[in-house]
Amino acid sequence: MSNFKLGVDVVSAHNLVPKDGQGSSSPFVELHFDGQKFRTTIKEKDLNPVWNETFYFNISDPNNLPNLALEAYVYNHVKASNSKPFLGKVRLTGTSFVPYSDAVVLHYPLEKRGIFSNVKGELGLKVFVTDDPSIRTSNPLPAMESSMHTGSHYNQAQVPAQQVPNSNPFSKEKTESRHTFHHLPNPSQPQQQHPSSTAATQQTMRYGTDEMKYEPQDPRIVRMQSGLSSQPANYALKETSPFLGGGQIVGGRVIRGDRPSGTYDLVEQMQYLFVRVVKARHLPSMDVTGSLDPYVEVKVGNYKGITKHFEKKQNPEWNEVFAVARDRMQSSVLEVVVKDKDLLKDDFVGFVRFDLNEVPTRVPPDSPLAPEWYRLEGKNGEKTKGELMLAVWIGTQADEAFPDAWHSDAVTPVDSSPGASTHIRSKVYHSPRLWYVRVNVIEAQDLVIHDKSRIPNVYVKVQIGNQVLKTKAVQAQTMNLLWNEDLMFVAAEPFEDHLFLSVEDRVAPTKEEIIGRVIIPLNSVEKRADNRIVHTRWFNLERHATPDVDQSKKDKFSSRLHLRVCLDGGYHVLDESTHYSSDLRPTAKQLWKPSIGVLELGILNADGLHPMKSRDGKGTSDTYCVAKYGHKWVRTRTIIDSLSPKYNEQYTWEVYDPATVLTVGVFDNSHIGEKGSNGNKDMKIGKVRIRISTLETGRVYTHSYPLLVLQSSGVKKMGELHMAIRFSCTSMVNMMFIYSRPLLPKMHYTRPLTVMQLDTLRHQAVNIVAARLSRAEPPLRKEVVEYMSDVNSHLWSMRRSKANFFRLMSVFSGLFAVGKWFGEVCMWKNPITTVLVHVLFVMLVCYPELILPTVFLYMFLIGIWNFRSRPRYPPHMNTRISYAEAVHPDELDEEFDSFPTTRSPELVRLRYDRLRSVAGRIQTVVGDVATQGERIQALLSWRDPRATTLFVLFCLIAAIVLYVTPFQVLVLLAGFFVMRHPRFRHRLPSAPLNFFRRLPARTDSML
Repeated sequence: MSNFKLGVDVVSAHNLVPKDGQGSSSPFVELHFDGQKFRTTIKEKDLNPVWNETFYFNISDPNNLPNLALEAYVYNHVKASNSKPFLGKVRLTGTSFVPYSDAVVLHYPLEKRGIFSNVKGELGLKVFVTDDPSIRTSNPLPAMESSMHTGSHYNQAQVPAQQVPNSNPFSKEKTESRHTFHHLPNPSQPQQQHPSSTAATQQTMRYGTDEMKYEPQDPRIVRMQSGLSSQPANYALKETSPFLGGGQIVGGRVIRGDRPSGTYDLVEQMQYLFVRVVKARHLPSMDVTGSLDPYVEVKVGNYKGITKHFEKKQNPEWNEVFAVARDRMQSSVLEVVVKDKDLLKDDFVGFVRFDLNEVPTRVPPDSPLAPEWYRLEGKNGEKTKGELMLAVWIGTQADEAFPDAWHSDAVTPVDSSPGASTHIRSKVYHSPRLWYVRVNVIEAQDLVIHDKSRIPNVYVKVQIGNQVLKTKAVQAQTMNLLWNEDLMFVAAEPFEDHLFLSVEDRVAPTKEEIIGRVIIPLNSVEKRADNRIVHTRWFNLERHATPDVDQSKKDKFSSRLHLRVCLDGGYHVLDESTHYSSDLRPTAKQLWKPSIGVLELGILNADGLHPMKSRDGKGTSDTYCVAKYGHKWVRTRTIIDSLSPKYNEQYTWEVYDPATVLTVGVFDNSHIGEKGSNGNKDMKIGKVRIRISTLETGRVYTHSYPLLVLQSSGVKKMGELHMAIRFSCTSMVNMMFIYSRPLLPKMHYTRPLTVMQLDTLRHQAVNIVAARLSRAEPPLRKEVVEYMSDVNSHLWSMRRSKANFFRLMSVFSGLFAVGKWFGEVCMWKNPITTVLVHVLFVMLVCYPELILPTVFLYMFLIGIWNFRSRPRYPPHMNTRISYAEAVHPDELDEEFDSFPTTRSPELVRLRYDRLRSVAGRIQTVVGDVATQGERIQALLSWRDPRATTLFVLFCLIAAIVLYVTPFQVLVLLAGFFVMRHPRFRHRLPSAPLNFFRRLPARTDSML
């Protein structure tokens, strides 16, 4: 039998609801856990009772602990009727249970049991897990009468007296703020010991599959397996209860701490030592030539940061910031050394030393610390020539100097060059504003053809950057041609490219001759935000042979091109998959609606990452995270040489539509140290998508998301990403109103684009965004942008096709279940159910006005019932839905094949035959559906004269019968006939079905 027990200290309650009619209550607490129940004593006439009673529950199966829950019910005892009115409850999941050494008293707000419950106040509990064999399980639940007289000594008998260190161990907590949680113990101070001496000596303790360690600096995250996911537990989402800047997160709620929370309340506050090296003056000359090549070296323990060096400059200016994580500092002294760069050995110039215990602390929004001049000292401590301007302070990641600083966890001897720092810093990017360019090629006049002996085949080629489109070719009987075609392009602000149009004659299948061209700057093109008519313009064609642009403006000839060109700002330019869009606003800013809320993301840490490279004989990774929502991209700093990096960076976005998706990806930086096997491309580790509409307003979601990547060898878990997410709504009315508005801007419906156009334009938009972001510093590379935008989601995949088919079957599974149930009703498998269905059917037929109210009331009740089992966490990647577990290796190889294919002809032939087999089945299904439709058409087409004669006569008789017979009677008779008893049924098909199957179809006419 397991020795693990769950200890619960019921400390006190505050501000309870009076329920006795005299402005007071007599409260007591009932604890329920794993089928065990315990009750505290009753506190007469006390709205702020204090119990300080301890109970121990037996844990039968430690492996099942994360799936269990502790429920604490607060009741009011009524002596007269011996009843117990409800005062509130607290429910704690098994994921929040911690060892005794980590347990603190938390005051939980009381929750309602139902919609009409009147509840307020808080309940103070201390919950912990212990494996001390000397502690016995508490006595069973006493009767209500006996519990009234036991007094406060009821619980003391459960534990031997020598094991209780203090009769009132929580008297200190009683005097503190009630809405707070206590810090984890300081290792430098003596701690209150566990009642058992053997348990106090344990540093670690295991139960189930989780290991909980006593780590005051870094609280252990408690994880929970998702019970609703059908995929393997290793791939499931895990809920956590971390201690963040705003307090501990328990079940999505913030248990406030005793320290004020700042703007960075979704990440762990990490303290850094910031050193700003501004400039130096009057430095001594070190070389024979009297020159100096100075640079500064910042040293704290094993950490060393180096500024860039200047050649022959005695008054240099650096203005660089270094940040050293306080938990990594192995020294209490900071040294800032000025050196002279030399070929063989760098010369010492002077240094400034700081005692870290004297460094001031800065908390934003305080103004930045003013730098000061410090006199340089020699190696022996004497003052030397030269001064250095520095600013040294202690701050957090909320400091404005944090993004541009060199970090101790991001700069190592792997690559400490100044150029490497550009690839590791955290940055915020804004993708360019994209426009659709609509070019309406109408006509051309007075074209001049060199070869008069042939009929020209003329078309117009339009080009913007790398985008090239052509109109259809028209054979010119005259020199005035008409096309009237719309061509769509994507352009980004600022408009750097020009619109090039050339009129070309196809002389041969592989040879074209340019007749003339037009160059139009995009910044001169008219913009529109709606479907208003844009005026057309005639443009004179320039001769292609003219090399000089200025000369070409003078040398005009009579050929003209009639165009209508505009920048369409009423569309939303899709630069990502439509299923994962993070922004749906139109390009024109005057059409933007006000935001409905704010999305806050805290990227905490990653754990268990897969090594992506080898360094010094061991596997490692240099990882960073990228988050994309709307036009704003963010990139965390790169953590060097770590498989469990801690980022603790928080970002904010404005939300304009809840039907949008936040995407967070993890990548390995391949631009640090030696290049990996993938060259200069950053390797993808995994990504997470979170739909905003699935988030409850105001709740903090703290989960550990599995990073799942589909590779040619199958699904692989690359690690876990721990994040905190909160969506705050500024106007609930506006958000509810958005659900009635169109998903896309108005222009997508008044002048829609074809699916092929949208797919092509999306590909061009992704290329433009990738090109722009790759020019930033540090660059956000093309492979990162393409992976975050799902650029290849439209390509063929047998696995994805099967997954979509099973998704479709899942959608219709409800209808199939209803059909199966109705078939059982018709076959009288359960006579009572069939009789009740008959009664309901008769009621609905006799009172048809009840049909729609009954249907909607039924759906209302289903929705209310499902509210209890609603999802408590955002959806995540599911391998079962993606059909990634049972996929064949050859199908994965086909999915990862390039386009066009690079595989051998034999393998391509095999895959083609397999595709033909699948397409043959689809062809058969489509043909069967068409056959049934053609049979319906054949009822009145007289293709089969006898069948049509029978059907026409049936229609005449049916019209007469329906006219003289009440409709309700016919419906009742039809319903009773369909649900008749099996005794009156035949195994052969019915006559109408036989008649329908004999009708002719057009399959006879197919070759």
